[in-house]
Amino acid sequence: MRTLVLLALVGLGAQLVDGSLGMAYGVTSTTLLLMIGTNPAAASATVHLAEIGTTLASGAAHWRFGNVDWRVVARIGVPGAVGAFAGATFLSWLSTEIAGPLMSVLLLALGLYVLLRFTFRGLRTDRLGQPLRRRFLTPLGLVAGFMDATGGGGWGPIGTPAILASGRLEPRKVIGSIDTSEFFVAVAASLGFLVGLGTAGIDLAWALALLVGGIVAAPIAAWIVRLVPPRVLGSAVGGFIVLINTRTLLGSDLVSIGGLGEGAVYAVLVVVWASAIAYSVQALRRERLVAPVAPAQGAVPEQTPTG
Repeated sequence: MRTLVLLALVGLGAQLVDGSLGMAYGVTSTTLLLMIGTNPAAASATVHLAEIGTTLASGAAHWRFGNVDWRVVARIGVPGAVGAFAGATFLSWLSTEIAGPLMSVLLLALGLYVLLRFTFRGLRTDRLGQPLRRRFLTPLGLVAGFMDATGGGGWGPIGTPAILASGRLEPRKVIGSIDTSEFFVAVAASLGFLVGLGTAGIDLAWALALLVGGIVAAPIAAWIVRLVPPRVLGSAVGGFIVLINTRTLLGSDLVSIGGLGEGAVYAVLVVVWASAIAYSVQALRRERLVAPVAPAQGAVPEQTPTG
């Protein structure tokens, strides 16, 4: 019972972040399941099974708050489902010895990407309103869906920054559209795992606990997406993912540097993480200070009437 309550809290926290940032539900949940010794394929399968419900609830909430662009959902969701099914069946065929370290490396890479992307890069707005083309969204969906199934997360960390970087869709609609289209990815990945694994190793009670926490958080996250700065939250989440998956890799047979060396690595990561968050906060403050002044820089000075 204690484990189920903890998993529900994990699902709640992960969905709060995912719904307000457009990423990290799968990465966070899968990482924590791996920490308690869950088989990698079973961990990803359990999370994706829970995501069928959480993404449906999140999509409905984002739609209610006007955060969804349905053209983007259709153009990225279908190829995302294809990639997720392929990734799920691929992961199901790998042995546990190979899949464990592989998943941790993928999650670590995704965490680094999120951390660096949101810490050092702002969001461009000069292309806002221009259409997102199918030739961009289709390969993006395929890659993000495949990575999501094999890494236990990746739809948001790949899809959200890529669309944000294009500058063609306002951030709240990027997040809402990615969260909504993830429903197709979760369904396809779950089917892929059922084909590859059957129900072996998938704990339905754990999936239900994650689902309950996610459903509670979904409408709250859809509301706060207008309030929480994505840049700061991205730095915080990215650092967390890097720290947790570094711990997993250091505890594996692939990496062995001793207790003192591990302590030094953790200390450096914590300092880098805290510095990244502080940098993001400062950058956000600078942006907010400059933003009101920018329109006035090109303004025509008021002319003094002459007699």
